[in-house]
Amino acid sequence: MDLLNTLVDKGLRRELPTREEALAVLATSDDDLLDVVAAAGRVRRHWFGRRVKLNYLVNLKSGLCPEDCSYCSQRLGSKADILKYTWLKPGEASEAAAAGLAGGAKRVCLVASGRGPTDRDVDRVSETIKAIKDQNEGVEVCACLGLLSEGQAERLRAAGADAYNHNLNTSESTYGDITTTHTYADRVDTVHKAHAAGLSACSGLIAGMGESDEDLVDVVHSLRALDPDSVPVNFLIPFEGTPLAKEWNLTPQRCLRILAMVRFVCPDVEVRIAGGREVHLRSMQPLALHLANSIFLGDYLTSEGQAGKADLDMIADAGFEVEGAEQVTLPQHRAAGGGGCGAHAAATAGGAQEGAAGCGSHEGAGCGAYADAGCGSHEQAGCGSHGGAGVCGSVPATAAEPKAGEPRTDLVAVRRRGAGTDLAPNA
Repeated sequence: MDLLNTLVDKGLRRELPTREEALAVLATSDDDLLDVVAAAGRVRRHWFGRRVKLNYLVNLKSGLCPEDCSYCSQRLGSKADILKYTWLKPGEASEAAAAGLAGGAKRVCLVASGRGPTDRDVDRVSETIKAIKDQNEGVEVCACLGLLSEGQAERLRAAGADAYNHNLNTSESTYGDITTTHTYADRVDTVHKAHAAGLSACSGLIAGMGESDEDLVDVVHSLRALDPDSVPVNFLIPFEGTPLAKEWNLTPQRCLRILAMVRFVCPDVEVRIAGGREVHLRSMQPLALHLANSIFLGDYLTSEGQAGKADLDMIADAGFEVEGAEQVTLPQHRAAGGGGCGAHAAATAGGAQEGAAGCGSHEGAGCGAYADAGCGSHEQAGCGSHGGAGVCGSVPATAAEPKAGEPRTDLVAVRRRGAGTDLAPNA
């Protein structure tokens, strides 16, 4: 297919695909899907080999957010039955992080719900960063605390933070449809503050909110212009009790096409599969590793993820290897930009526009994880599976088979263990 050959050549040269080429990837048929994965996989392997970076989320403060992001289970007015708790103490957060690091994670993502941190909150998180780094040599720490005020990014950097996450989420033209309590420009400003402070920028998107192909291409091209070091791709988890609870628009095939498009547009950037992969990719998750070079290990913020052991087995079975703490994630030309974990480098070749992007995860989301994603397994579930399931990641044997096109609510389980609980995490 001429399109795929063109995109591979551009990806190896770090040249920006046109908007029409990116749209064409999303429009490919299921018959061509494996060809699309194979082509994007060539670009992924060129820049990142067969390494998979593992990241681990710690939800420092859960729920009760004053913002109204429609996708978020922690939003103002959310009826979702999630865990709600205030700040974890530094020791508690460090203990929670240890579970993920023991499982092979090299980055810990510290997340807190809310519009943005107060100066006292920055002090709390600074103490937590110190506690984690004192116990774990070489660990990367990413903070995700919402909108930053002047000087806060510099204080986080001085405290030892390596990165800051704030997702763009969707296109600028549709941003007001999902959130009214802050603006797209607010998010842009926060990522610029992180960049200016020398933090590695992490900024991505959420797919499945009813957006068009054009919206997806717009947001990914904006991210390319923003030039973050990592781009988390989240797939909407339609939590009951949120305005987007009925938005079940994704199939495994569409998720793969979205990831391939992101890889072609952002060829030399850490592309991370974030919240919702278990819900929407399901048994196709191993194919996604040919497109993305980074995932979250185990659990997310307010919903369960696949069991940590199942993640590790999947990586090995698919012929990939876990990236070691001694390995640099980013290609040399990006890692040379300075910063602890392969920080922001100069804009990539291909004519990226200045200032076209925005970013930021919802204040309740974490380091690239979709805000409605969460960590922990459902109550009474075994080894990270859904409630009542016996095999890792399986659904209850008694669950009624949903009809075609109906919401798969059986795939969404609220976190009941890990950070903020007395139960062991799912890592």
